[in-house]
Amino acid sequence: MQSIRAIPSRLLITSAALALAVAGPLAAQEEPEPAEESSATAASSGGYDTLGDLNLEIPGLGPDDPIINQEEFDLANEIYFQRCAGCHGVLRKGATGKALTSDLTRELGYDYLQSFITYGSPAGMPNWGTSGDLSEEEIDVMARYLLLDPASPPEWGMEEMRESWKVVVAPEDRPTEKMNDIDIDNLMSVTLRDAGQIALIDGGTYEIHAVIETGYAVHISRISASGRYLFVIGRDARVNMIDLWMETPATVAEIKVGMEARSVETSKMEGWEDKYAIAGAYWPPQYVIMDGDTLQPLKIKSTRGMVYDEQSYHPEPRVAAILSSHYRPEFIVNVKETGKILLVDYTDLENLQTTEIEAERFLHDGGLDSTRRYFITAANARNKLVVIDTKEGKLVSITDTEGLTPHPGRGANFVHPDHGPVWATSHLGDESVALIGTDPEGHPDKAWKITETFYALGGGSLFIKTHPESENLYVDATLNPDEEISSSVAVFKIPDMKEGEDPPFITLPIGEWAGIEDGQPRVVQPEFNRDGTEVWFSVWNAKDLESAIVVVDDKTLELKKVIKDERLVTPTGKFNVYNTRADIY
Repeated sequence: MQSIRAIPSRLLITSAALALAVAGPLAAQEEPEPAEESSATAASSGGYDTLGDLNLEIPGLGPDDPIINQEEFDLANEIYFQRCAGCHGVLRKGATGKALTSDLTRELGYDYLQSFITYGSPAGMPNWGTSGDLSEEEIDVMARYLLLDPASPPEWGMEEMRESWKVVVAPEDRPTEKMNDIDIDNLMSVTLRDAGQIALIDGGTYEIHAVIETGYAVHISRISASGRYLFVIGRDARVNMIDLWMETPATVAEIKVGMEARSVETSKMEGWEDKYAIAGAYWPPQYVIMDGDTLQPLKIKSTRGMVYDEQSYHPEPRVAAILSSHYRPEFIVNVKETGKILLVDYTDLENLQTTEIEAERFLHDGGLDSTRRYFITAANARNKLVVIDTKEGKLVSITDTEGLTPHPGRGANFVHPDHGPVWATSHLGDESVALIGTDPEGHPDKAWKITETFYALGGGSLFIKTHPESENLYVDATLNPDEEISSSVAVFKIPDMKEGEDPPFITLPIGEWAGIEDGQPRVVQPEFNRDGTEVWFSVWNAKDLESAIVVVDDKTLELKKVIKDERLVTPTGKFNVYNTRADIY
């Protein structure tokens, strides 16, 4: 393995894509979404399961509207939900991705849209055409679809939630003690995106203990404070509550909280462990607090309202990241489009009290610093990091990352040799990594400032990761249009970092190590085992092609294991039970 300097991704794309990228009216992708097919799993009693399943009428066609029939419109609506809505919004008003309302798309024109969808950009827009994910016919339909006004889906309230709510195993019928010999703390919950499932894989033996039906394209897995229950939420807004104590772990309750969603969390404050769960929806824009034993919906709160700075009404302020405070009985709720962070006090749901912090627009993902006191989150389309003191319940700082479209996941905490404790994010829009100081007591001159920016493999990074027991920092480039870059990972040696110097990195050819010959597999989301001795990578291929999980020895950076199984369909996110529960990243 050889230490190399990054080759800017802008030099590795076609000239057509480069021209489009320079023009740049469209924007980066929010999360990994290159799925081969777009079939969602049946999830609830609502008659439809995802926004892509809705048979919406074509918005009134005028004499200047593109010709599109109902069958094509339904196909385009399904593709848009699968691949585009996460960034650009259900109503196409933009967030991580630019707005795609018809006044803007018609100015760009059909040819521009068709080319941009085909070639993508180094700012994180996937190359849907040249990668083979969309056919020429599908790209043609999408370009015409984007010239139309967006259709508005129906609402989803308490009546619909209650109809979808199921208690599969009542609390009194569940085990009173652990009934299996699984090392739960070292269990990996792995999203099988296009199968609508998760796989529970043993972090020690690499055995698949269970494959569980879930919502479509599970976005995250979260663990109850007790460590017993696993909560997952699909992009179709279906929440599964899985009992890890059962002889074979299985769903004990489920609910559908909307038609598109990203976030779920449980109460962690001492004295409130496992009492409540919360889920946030993209559509309708709202969050719901549920009973922690049964997922019974208790309180729904809409997030529609005024944008913090412009004081203009926004119809679709989506709920992005949700974290649970360790210092107060509160949920921390990011409201993307209005730029507000809500501290939701769950001690009295009938008299719900919420602290509303004006932060920055387009809030997305983020995580806690190493002390778990400070919440650091990306306002990605504004290229900023927002810091909240969860102990005092107030805004601390808003800082420019100096990079384009930060996308940290939960981020990465480590001690820099010169800067002390820092938290790191990579970026969708360029190849940079930014470090922000997190030690106001020991390093006050560096606290909440960007202390260093350096370069990794290329734009299109989704996740960055380290571990308290590791000396390595891993950065993926999943959505980079260059095949070699998107199938590799950059590794930085933390002890060798020096202030003012760009650290070299080692490139791990994870895709090559997986031994997959067909398709364009992308490597996504480094995740450590509990002890921090191994790091796992998803090698994510098309639904009908082989995928894998590659395990690397953190000390030697050598291949340790390739996990292949016909049940591993499009693996993406991986979540170690202990690290996720304890907020270690």
